[in-house]
Amino acid sequence: MDSFRSRVKTPSLGLIFTTIIFSARQAAAHGGHNMNKVQEGEAFSPDPLDAILWIHILLMMLSFGIIFPTGMVLGIVRNRWHVPTQILGTVIAVPAYFLGHLHKGRAFAKNVHAGFANWLMLMLVVQVVFGIYLKFHITKGFHGKIRKVAVHGHGIVGKAMPVVAWVQMLFGGITALGFCRDDHLGQCLAHFIMGSAFIGYGIILTIIMLVGQVWLKRTGRSQEFFDSALIAAWGCVNTFTEHRWGGPWVANDLQHTTMGVIWWSAGLAGVWLSRKRDGSPKRNFIPGFVILMTGWAMSAHPQHLPVSTMVHTMFGYTLMAAGLARIIEVAFVCKDKNTISEDGDANSFQYIAPFLLYASGFLFMGATEEQMQLISNAGVDHVSYILVLYSFAFLIFLFVNMLLHLYAVNSAPAVPPKDNEEAERIPRMNGHTRGTDSRQIRDAEEFELEGLMSDDENPESPSTLGKNNEARVD
Repeated sequence: MDSFRSRVKTPSLGLIFTTIIFSARQAAAHGGHNMNKVQEGEAFSPDPLDAILWIHILLMMLSFGIIFPTGMVLGIVRNRWHVPTQILGTVIAVPAYFLGHLHKGRAFAKNVHAGFANWLMLMLVVQVVFGIYLKFHITKGFHGKIRKVAVHGHGIVGKAMPVVAWVQMLFGGITALGFCRDDHLGQCLAHFIMGSAFIGYGIILTIIMLVGQVWLKRTGRSQEFFDSALIAAWGCVNTFTEHRWGGPWVANDLQHTTMGVIWWSAGLAGVWLSRKRDGSPKRNFIPGFVILMTGWAMSAHPQHLPVSTMVHTMFGYTLMAAGLARIIEVAFVCKDKNTISEDGDANSFQYIAPFLLYASGFLFMGATEEQMQLISNAGVDHVSYILVLYSFAFLIFLFVNMLLHLYAVNSAPAVPPKDNEEAERIPRMNGHTRGTDSRQIRDAEEFELEGLMSDDENPESPSTLGKNNEARVD
């Protein structure tokens, strides 16, 4: 029976894969439509965005920005709604992709958004193929080896897709407005990379705070060790890339370079302070202080437009507040512990620093020269613009917390108890009890995609996080 199922269903996979690839190539052939409407040297034609293109934008944001991340979390917790959710996202994303090639109105010159779209859709095709193959539960013979690769590949690609989709959405906005071309490219890259990094850092802090304490305890390192190591590495890059060595020092080169120097200097100090004399992990103030100093430096950057000066100043103040909140959290609220809550949940003050990092990221991404000129020409005051950017930060902050809540309420593992406490036997929802720390951590390491695996498989790929309730962690 298994061999019959293998013969019948495996060719179906090839048919599906070929159909999707052929369709994508056909659409790509239309990628340069109406290019003659774009004047030489211009980013796009003077026509407005038509309804079809707006539908493309909204559907892509819905599928890649909301549905697929939700499905990813459902897959991690092995929820039965994972597959239907991802199917819904695919059903929306595929027509939306074609709509991007069928619109009228504004035409665009060759751009990064059009080229990168093919890679994103290729990832979606790979995910669909992996998912269908795993759902067949073919485990005999050679398929058993392929299945292990497919399981790991499905998990890796699925977790990478939200990041790649974020990059593609930024490319879409940049393309629609005609930004980041010619001399503006370097400044654009700095703002969007650094802004996204602040948002990403805020998301990581939120994840560790709410569901990552099991993983953090298992590493034997403090949060500040990883933060400081990353700060030091980023500082080394900034030190040698913010100025064209051998050329004259221009604009803010000196400030950017010295900022890189303080980052790697402070990062090394933070790594050293992240361990006690006995080798156990210890928290410290260094990452928060680096964020505070970076905010102060950025708030003093000279700008060409008044609105740009005000936005950069607010960005600096927000980043300073994030750094100060982090220092207060570590030193005075948590008192060098990971949490002060009896049930392992986060203290309300701990949410402040991550959220301010989200807001800092949006403020910095929204402060490029071209965006500031557009805002100034439109007569939009800095207060209204900043409030809009903070609104975006709140929406992303809300969505991340919703996804983490979805993960926490559907995942089994608990945080291990303190080292000097007995392992509490806490009843599960099905009436059984949870025994030792090793059992809890083993539960946390089970692979995410149970719904795509057969009953006799023993998953090996770890889900490195675990929810923080049911026991306290220091």
